Amino acid sequence: MSQAPLVTDQLADQIPPPRRSLRGHPWLTLFSVAIGVMMVALDATIVAVANPAIQQHLGASLADVQWITNGYLLALAVALITAGKLGDRFGHRQTFLIGITGFALTSGLIGLSSSVAMVIALRVFQGLFGALLQPAALGLLRATFPAEKLNTAIGIWGAVIGASTAAGPIIGGLLVEHVNWQSVFFINVPVGAIALALGLLILKDIRAEKAPKSFDIPGILLLSAGMFCLIWGLIKAPAWHWSSLSTWAFIGGAVVLFAVFAVWETRSREPLIPLGLFRSVPLSAGTVLMVLMAFAFMGGLFFVTFYLQNVHGMSPVSSGVHLLPLTAMMIVASPVAGALITRFGPRIPLVGGMLFTTAAMIGMSRLTADSGTGTTSLWFALLGLGLAPVMVGATEVIVGNAPLELSGVAGGLQQAAMQVGGSLGTAVLGAVMAARVDNQLPGHWAAAGLPALPPAQAKQAADAVAVGVAPVPPHAPAPLAGTISRVAHDTFVSGMGLSFTVAAVVAAVAAVVAVFTKRGSNADAAGGGVHI
Repeated sequence: MSQAPLVTDQLADQIPPPRRSLRGHPWLTLFSVAIGVMMVALDATIVAVANPAIQQHLGASLADVQWITNGYLLALAVALITAGKLGDRFGHRQTFLIGITGFALTSGLIGLSSSVAMVIALRVFQGLFGALLQPAALGLLRATFPAEKLNTAIGIWGAVIGASTAAGPIIGGLLVEHVNWQSVFFINVPVGAIALALGLLILKDIRAEKAPKSFDIPGILLLSAGMFCLIWGLIKAPAWHWSSLSTWAFIGGAVVLFAVFAVWETRSREPLIPLGLFRSVPLSAGTVLMVLMAFAFMGGLFFVTFYLQNVHGMSPVSSGVHLLPLTAMMIVASPVAGALITRFGPRIPLVGGMLFTTAAMIGMSRLTADSGTGTTSLWFALLGLGLAPVMVGATEVIVGNAPLELSGVAGGLQQAAMQVGGSLGTAVLGAVMAARVDNQLPGHWAAAGLPALPPAQAKQAADAVAVGVAPVPPHAPAPLAGTISRVAHDTFVSGMGLSFTVAAVVAAVAAVVAVFTKRGSNADAAGGGVHI
């Protein structure tokens, strides 16, 4: 008997230590999902640089260009929470892999499109597949990382999104100028293939024990219909006018549908969005904060590319380079913001970030047609510094304050809030721009001594000016062309200034909302209440 412990020790020494599998490794999981989410985040801004080229090549109107963006954002916004529910029910690994495959395939088909209608339709499908990716990524991180590392992981994840979002204009500019606008979409095909291979090798199917067992179909339909009515009413308002019965019929219909949706959710056995989530004041504040931040950021960025390319006459790549201060500041500040939020909590960084964003929007509202690179670079850099902590911190606030079994829904809610805000920002600020141009262009045109235009030509001129294009007739003499360009660009810049003023007010409200955020109280991730 005295020899037994010795023999056991000898046998133990001969047995190699167990090898940790790649599948389910926390940091490799983070790397894998980051590649996939990078595609979606990049697509949010890379297309903004391609919009002018798409408009010219396919003969698109301002409304068409808006729908290339809004169709994608609306599909994301409508489907994200449903996609999160699918992940909670069937596993986030499966939904993530399906999302990657579909996103890459639809991206390739967009590049092969020959009409703006086809581009818009495929952008909607691209948005639906993109919706599967983002909540699944957060669900996988929540289930894989231990509690003490979860905030760091979310910080890095947010930094990837921030850096990818900011890098979009640079990459888009290079591709549009040196290849074509189609390459902006083709690039997603090889990236998607890499993300799919990594996902198959690394991601592990981990599900919460209290995962949902059914789906709220009426809730999905009500939310989808409400979102469509809201965005459609805002997009069509410039054409229908804000006093039109049609405009308010759609907006009022959206309000009614959202109210019915809320009532239904309180009665559904497994609601699409458990309204009990919003008893958490920090989670509610984080959701509202994401909407307001995206409203100001995405709505404002929509006009920046037209300002740089059509007013200043820059090429796509040159406009991307001029946005480098925004890009660089977000790339540098996002990891720093993640570390600060992990150490000190999100409230102070979020409030400070939105105040910086407000200051940047005010500065950008004062840009003129002749503003130099130094002035624009200052405001772009300040905007990047302000956005970085919000991209990172609001994610932690929303996901960390939701229970584990609703991690997919919380991830979908976080991304839906951002996409809804971006869609609303593009629609509302687009309406502000169109209204400003319609109001000021006739007076500026007459004051410059230009001949009056027939109603049809005046409408075409206003549509062109709304995207910064001077409606110069072919073979116009140089003095006439110069006068038309000055009037068009001054009118566009006036509309852009008003749009940024509205964005600044929204950002200031967001700073107040950020006061009510705090660190997540449910960050009980891997090892607690999950099964394979």
